[in-house]
Amino acid sequence: MIALAVLLGGLSLYLNKDWFAKEHIQIYHRSRPEHGRVGRRPAAQQDSTINPIVFGFDRKLRLTDLKIVPLSDIETNKYPQPIWHLVSESNSVPVKDFMYGSRINGMHPAIKDAKPEPLEPGVTYRLFVQTTTEKAQHDFVPDPRTQ
Repeated sequence: MIALAVLLGGLSLYLNKDWFAKEHIQIYHRSRPEHGRVGRRPAAQQDSTINPIVFGFDRKLRLTDLKIVPLSDIETNKYPQPIWHLVSESNSVPVKDFMYGSRINGMHPAIKDAKPEPLEPGVTYRLFVQTTTEKAQHDFVPDPRTQ
């Protein structure tokens, strides 16, 4: 009877192992017309043809790597070049959301003085984020700028 109880307990734990697993990073984005001063937008979106894009997570994350790559480049190139790439060696500040092209405390461009390239409406991009223990990605298509 004891062996059967241990076996059933082990089977139950195996079938419900996701109870003990870490949550996956949930990424979302939103894009809407700006209702305020244009000066508040990051330089990458000042004269953009798209609405400002904000990316967010289900919880605060201490990012170590963030990059955005056009999906078509991923499909056709073995080593696609990101249009925005930030890295952190040690001390990024935990963030829950950020705007495309904005500064994230504790992170810097992977290539010194590199600026984010403007996003184009209707083009599919992929956002890659990484923490010390997790990786995630999220596809998005910027909306054309509206007033």
